[in-house]
Amino acid sequence: MPTRRSFLPLAAATAVSFAAMPALSQDDTEAGPSAAGEKLPPALAALTSRRAEAVPILLAEREQRLERARHLMTQQGTHALVICTGTSLRYFTGLRWGQSERFFAWVLPARSAPFVVCPVFEEPRVRERMESKPPTLPAAAQTRVYAWNEDESPFLLLGRALKDAGIASGRVGLEERTQFAFADGIAQALRGISVVNGTPVTAGCRSLKTQAELALMQLANNVTLSVYEAAFKSLQTGMTNHQVSAMIAAAYDHIGFPGEASCEIGLNSAVPHGTLQPQVIRESEIILLDDGCSVEGYQSDISRSLVLGRATDKQKKVFDIVHRAQAAALAAAHPGVPCSVIDAAGRKILADAGYGPGYKYLTHRLGHGIGMDGHEWPYLVGGSTTALAAGMCFSDEPGIYLPGEFGIRLEDDWHVTEDGGRFFTPQSPSLEAPFAKA
Repeated sequence: MPTRRSFLPLAAATAVSFAAMPALSQDDTEAGPSAAGEKLPPALAALTSRRAEAVPILLAEREQRLERARHLMTQQGTHALVICTGTSLRYFTGLRWGQSERFFAWVLPARSAPFVVCPVFEEPRVRERMESKPPTLPAAAQTRVYAWNEDESPFLLLGRALKDAGIASGRVGLEERTQFAFADGIAQALRGISVVNGTPVTAGCRSLKTQAELALMQLANNVTLSVYEAAFKSLQTGMTNHQVSAMIAAAYDHIGFPGEASCEIGLNSAVPHGTLQPQVIRESEIILLDDGCSVEGYQSDISRSLVLGRATDKQKKVFDIVHRAQAAALAAAHPGVPCSVIDAAGRKILADAGYGPGYKYLTHRLGHGIGMDGHEWPYLVGGSTTALAAGMCFSDEPGIYLPGEFGIRLEDDWHVTEDGGRFFTPQSPSLEAPFAKA
């Protein structure tokens, strides 16, 4: 699950042998293969697979997504939506297709059947996925495939396909992550067509989660919290941050879902997304864990700040302020409230406690949308007028970062209900017992 922290040496972390950790006894439970090919510590080995709990998104729901997209396209005056791979493609179609320099697109006209534009040699693979059992591709029987040879322009072929769909002029929306070469090629080739931002359609659909999506996100969050709790029980002084990340990645693999975690210790916890510096766990120093896992494509993103041994009075004070800011942000959430209000509610608690103004100590926005992408629309940030609506999902992650000392961030994912905001996971109660039950 590539994330914003992919610059960190996670690949190297998973290659770190658990043999460098404190030795396990011969009575420890064998966990099976891990990312490092070694035994997991007992608390992590005790985790069991939860794959059977994940219920995939069904074809009927994807059909509903197409109708929702068409409704938004009509509102926006958009005549077709072009999606070139990525999570939006999987969201609407169930197709998983890697991006390359060759143009591939699934296209949804507002008033006719979808079609696919792909290289000739990829057509058999496309049709194989269209005929998958159980079926995931909506309107598969009506979907046409337009294939282009290497010496042909895929963008001119797209234009012909649009004309076949009754679109010779008008507005075509591009999914926001379409690479520039494709966007430019479409704009140059399709005379009479205006290329516009497709985000109002894609985000308009994806930002409102159904019960099936919320169930997958709940499972992803439950899994992450259980892995973090087991990891906390396994931490010992002398471990490195890379060993901790490797241990957590192996635990996710053991439980049945891909996942990762960054680990920042001591002074490095004051850098929100970490550093490349090697770090070692010591008693009474802040340990900041972050990231999550993916369940049927749906993400979790949880941060926990914790210590081994006794926390200092200042650490406890800062933790309490951040904890109150997180709670205040959630309490401000109701349908119709602008996203900026949530950011302001959490930030006010920090400023009133002396950790302000503005971005002085909380150097990032309060939260981000989350779903099939770890970060997606909308965002909880000052200036955002986007109104909350039931079904939207976000992170709630205030923090106080004190360069040269430590940083504390608490992050839980939540969703908007008709009655307000609701966490997927309980707030962390303390630094010393971050997983204690209320």
